[in-house]
Amino acid sequence: MDFTFTEEQQAAVEAAKAVFADVAPDGVPSPALTPRAVAEEFDRELWAKLADSDLLSLVLTEEHGGSGLDAIALCLVLRESARVLARVPLLEHCATAMAVQAHGSPELAGALLPGAGDGSLVLTVAAHGRSGHDPAELSVTARRERQERQEGDTWVLEGLQTAVAWGHSADWIAVPAHTGEGEAVLAFVPRGAEGLSLAEQYSTSGEKLAELTLDGVRVPATHLIDTPGAWDHLRQLLATGTCALALGLGENVLTMTSQYTSKREQFGFPVASFQAVAVQAADRYIDLRAMEVTLWQAAWRLDASTGGAGGPLPSAGDVAVAKIWASEGVRRVVQTAQHLHGGFGADTDYPLHRYHAWAKQLELQLGPAAAHEEALGDLLAAHPLA
Repeated sequence: MDFTFTEEQQAAVEAAKAVFADVAPDGVPSPALTPRAVAEEFDRELWAKLADSDLLSLVLTEEHGGSGLDAIALCLVLRESARVLARVPLLEHCATAMAVQAHGSPELAGALLPGAGDGSLVLTVAAHGRSGHDPAELSVTARRERQERQEGDTWVLEGLQTAVAWGHSADWIAVPAHTGEGEAVLAFVPRGAEGLSLAEQYSTSGEKLAELTLDGVRVPATHLIDTPGAWDHLRQLLATGTCALALGLGENVLTMTSQYTSKREQFGFPVASFQAVAVQAADRYIDLRAMEVTLWQAAWRLDASTGGAGGPLPSAGDVAVAKIWASEGVRRVVQTAQHLHGGFGADTDYPLHRYHAWAKQLELQLGPAAAHEEALGDLLAAHPLA
């Protein structure tokens, strides 16, 4: 079997490397020294460069002005973005655009996808519910209001979503909701919609998040996706993309650690030559390789499932395995890096503490490994492999 990436996927990586080459992870104030958000906005200049390089339209079809690539290509680009802690809504934007492209009405696709592809419209998604632990769709109710036939139906949204990434900057927010009949729907709400209010929250990495309160927000039926499984697929794509961010961050942190321990000397020798240091670094390398192989398995399964290909377990099983390794692995990598850097790792003039803050935020987004292990166990019980 050939496990190499396609020429198109490799070209996306090279384009991403070129865009991110000049990005410095310390371009904003340190989150350790900033009581509120490190910046009011995401990096608009970098966003424009991504648009000019056609990386925002990467996953859109040619019909919508894109390259027609897949979740694997998106994860490859996300991996590069995390190496430099790129402050852009690349994951949320592209994943939401993929959901619109796959399941949205022609009216919704026409309203959002051209702007999403050229970067003039920014998309995000409310994926964390009220607490980050319960399913996000249970935090908002969607009630259908019957209108005159010529006007079409309207849906009324009530509820709250917390920790919405880039919610204060996005033009449109995808809001998962439930209808009371066991159905999960995805409503697309403009940031200035009547009845929608946003409060400020802050991430561990110092980014400004939004708490959304929906008080009778009305959404036309053409701006709502009720395709079975659409929200679940988007949720899995967001989780897999977060695993890609964790991988890219972890790989750069291990590189920083290798460079530092190769130069730092004790007793006349580089500390990297000491067995205790080498063993710890080797363990973290193994973590990263496990994170990598489970990430590509999950991304491949997501792409395969959209094409109708199945497997012994639903794609949620592969995503759960990737989340187990990513949430545990990224934590171990940054902790070992801090340990091997000594006091230098806590120096706010050195970027390692920024990577530690971002890693903690990614770990919180992914959730505890024990919860994913339990979910995986439930899937195995429901889908016997024998």
